[in-house]
Amino acid sequence: MKPNGVFRVQPMGKPGRRPRIRNLLRLPCKMPIPSQWVIAPPRKTVVVGVADAAAFNDPSADLVTHWLGSCIGLVLHDPVVRVGALLHAMPPESQLDPERARHNPCMFVDSGIEKALEMFARIGGLAARASIKVAGGAQMLDEKGVFRIGERNFRAVQQSLARLGLTLPAWDVGGVISRTLRLNIATGEVTLHSPGQATRRL
Repeated sequence: MKPNGVFRVQPMGKPGRRPRIRNLLRLPCKMPIPSQWVIAPPRKTVVVGVADAAAFNDPSADLVTHWLGSCIGLVLHDPVVRVGALLHAMPPESQLDPERARHNPCMFVDSGIEKALEMFARIGGLAARASIKVAGGAQMLDEKGVFRIGERNFRAVQQSLARLGLTLPAWDVGGVISRTLRLNIATGEVTLHSPGQATRRL
């Protein structure tokens, strides 16, 4: 075999006579390919940072955000047109700093949800049929629950969605663990991973 991976058929039989190789060449075309040899193409990964949001319409991509502590990660997915959006927001209410919210609405939960829905609609997503899921809201560095920032953030999610007439069918919030949140745009599957734990579906 040469370095380029091309096989050569060595001559057989008497010198000067060309070997019959029709069956040899036709045989591989009839052989089934073992399923374990079929490798799926790699998926694209779009990483959403803190105080940021992204909307994407490529079914070969995943939206992911890392290290959700007391922050809120919210995903939107439209199963009909297969588009998705992901938000990673920190404080609960934009009225805490209206000027900063004006420059970056994704920093706050309430204004961030509105911005994510706007981005979602721009690429064809319909909020009325969207699957909405939320993760985060942990009591990081606040195990005694003095500040309850995670709890306040999740309450802001519920209030904002209720105000917009949207329901929240699934969430994974609270505790004292960080979470990585991933959305598969093709299938709408949402998975979570925390340090020392197995990946789980939401």
